[in-house]
Amino acid sequence: MLVLFVLLCQVFLGDALVRAQTSVWPSERPPSPLAAREVRFPPYEIRVLENGLRVVVVLHHEQPVVSLRLLVGAGGAQDPQGKPGVASFLAQLLDQGTATRTAEAIADTIDSIGGGLGVGAGGDLSYANTIVMKDNFDFAMNLLSDIVRNPSLPREEIERQRQQIISSLRVSQEDPRYVAGMVFTRLVYGLHPYGQPHGGTLETVPLITRSDLEEFHQSYFVPNNSLLAIVGDVTAEEAFAGANAAFGDWARKEIPRPQWIEPPDPTRRMIIIDKPGVVQTAIRVGHIGVPRKHPDFLPLELTMRILGGEGSNRLQQVLRSERGLTYAASAEIIAHRYNGDFMAEVETRSDATAEALRLMVDEFWRLKRERVSRGELGDTQAFLGGHFPLTIETPAAIASQVLNSLFYDLDLNELDMFVELIDSVKVEDVERVAKSYLKPDRLSIVMVGDASTFTDDVKGVGFDQYELVPIDELDITSVDFLRVSR
Repeated sequence: MLVLFVLLCQVFLGDALVRAQTSVWPSERPPSPLAAREVRFPPYEIRVLENGLRVVVVLHHEQPVVSLRLLVGAGGAQDPQGKPGVASFLAQLLDQGTATRTAEAIADTIDSIGGGLGVGAGGDLSYANTIVMKDNFDFAMNLLSDIVRNPSLPREEIERQRQQIISSLRVSQEDPRYVAGMVFTRLVYGLHPYGQPHGGTLETVPLITRSDLEEFHQSYFVPNNSLLAIVGDVTAEEAFAGANAAFGDWARKEIPRPQWIEPPDPTRRMIIIDKPGVVQTAIRVGHIGVPRKHPDFLPLELTMRILGGEGSNRLQQVLRSERGLTYAASAEIIAHRYNGDFMAEVETRSDATAEALRLMVDEFWRLKRERVSRGELGDTQAFLGGHFPLTIETPAAIASQVLNSLFYDLDLNELDMFVELIDSVKVEDVERVAKSYLKPDRLSIVMVGDASTFTDDVKGVGFDQYELVPIDELDITSVDFLRVSR
């Protein structure tokens, strides 16, 4: 019996060992995505008012809700020369009072009807949006028109917002991640407006005057420079009638045309921002890319997602899973109206800075030299296709999608074909765009951290040419990034 028991133990233990050797737990690959389901964009209609305002109405009757979103085609890129931050400053003041409503009245009224109101600005645009129950559609339309067309810009609100912006900038400039992103953008775009800090700086925000804000508003907040999306539980005729009543008497004007210099060509340059005492280094790597409307945008987006996005993420695999150098690594294509860039980013401990940098650059080279696998591309496509339905679930989300398409002059029919377009990208397409557009030998590199802990190591992995800028001497508007030129 004892012999039989030992033999049985050997059989069961041996089988367990075999199973342990042939299966890995936890799995290194994510579970397979759910089967794709058909997704159709809701019906829509577009009209242009006599004053040039483009209005798109998307019918969405699943909830008794209406979302209104208005885009103005001017943002940080249109800031006055030497005064970055004007567009952002103005946007934050839109809901702080009009000719007939105080800031308190606006806030109390929107709260009393259970609605929401938001304002803001980006590099290419400014926006205002509101979401309300269907019964308050007319009120919301009139409110949106009022705050966009008639901001009173009260001096006390200007100063209050100024102090808030300055306080926020002081906090942000202590964050290596914020500094790295700001310097990287400036390094890639040079003195092009996309390279300027659109939120302003501690030096420029105090210089912005009420006249600057008024002039920006008068120049760019005009109907023929704007888009309005109405999405929700209304009929097309109700929506267009409401838009015409609220915006029809908005006078059109000639819009200033940008007179911009071109961004510099990709050039290998490394900036180290020395911030003594921090225990991590924020690293940003990349170069100039393509605008949103570029015909190769979609395969390039998939390429960058393979490098560092959801669905694949080579950087995460190498830097975190294999080397344990970081908690997260990512890469993306950042596309604007007139240009764009590729950027990979990671935060790592100081003593691992050089290794992490070397691995990031190597992955750029690998994308350019080696064809990606069908599995990598398929996983990325499955993620994007599966995520798309989430981006059109609510009226506000639908409004964002349709306005983005119109703003970047894309074909709205592509929203209804998004999954098919994603799946149509082949391995050969990724290989082509990677070879054509990626320049691993001309990367812009920014590192923010305690330079004394990694500069020698960085030289040892092949990066012996760099510019060192102490954090307290950093000037983002300067050619050499130094407040006082050496």
